[in-house]
Amino acid sequence: MITVEMLTKKFQKKNGEEFRAVDNFSFKANAGQIVSLLGVNGAGKTTMLRILSTVLKPDHGDALLDGFSIINQPEKVRASIGFLSGDTGLYSRLTPREIITYFGRLYEVPGQLIKERIHQMSDLLDMHDFLDRKVDFLSTGMKQKVSICRSIIHNPSIMVFDEPTSGLDILTARTIVSFIHRCKNEGKCILFSTHIMREAERIADRIEMIHEGRLLTEGSLQKLREESGYLDLDEIFIHFVNKYKGISDKVTEDEY
Repeated sequence: MITVEMLTKKFQKKNGEEFRAVDNFSFKANAGQIVSLLGVNGAGKTTMLRILSTVLKPDHGDALLDGFSIINQPEKVRASIGFLSGDTGLYSRLTPREIITYFGRLYEVPGQLIKERIHQMSDLLDMHDFLDRKVDFLSTGMKQKVSICRSIIHNPSIMVFDEPTSGLDILTARTIVSFIHRCKNEGKCILFSTHIMREAERIADRIEMIHEGRLLTEGSLQKLREESGYLDLDEIFIHFVNKYKGISDKVTEDEY
């Protein structure tokens, strides 16, 4: 469902020096699979997801989402994905019903189907009580539920989550995680970025470790445990970062 081939994105620092936020990065994600892009803040996760959602153009490489190229078929890529981040970015003067309807029309979903899906999603996420209340008066959890509905109104085959639980309370974060599992059970391809090791450990089928824009390693949690010799994902991540930097794990252990 997602095939990323040698993606590279370069930026220029204030001093004129070139900086590669994403550096020759390749990976795959399949239908019915949760793949985590795992790395510390500034590792290149958000840049990668912005490229895949066609917000940014890569300097090199390409990616196919649901068979469509981000370079040659960006409109079809956008129609195939739902994008959810921790920043809701909702219109404060509109109601949830108005926002979801607006996005449904942008995706050319028939009017009656929009109404049906709003009702279905409101049942699922317990939204009926605030569907017609202005967003400005909603709690953070309510806003995130609206964002979920907005992102899936066109029933995309691929879901992309950029740090979706960042800054959220435990109940709202649990709603997001439940939604991710629901997407998997529906056969969707799920890609989510996070810097929270426990989050990736709990829900990811595959983990793509990214550091300084580069792929450190990839695989299931079991595979990463076997390759690193560690059980805890924090230690596994540090092991591969140290390996990338040419530093012995012994340094990290002594520091503990």
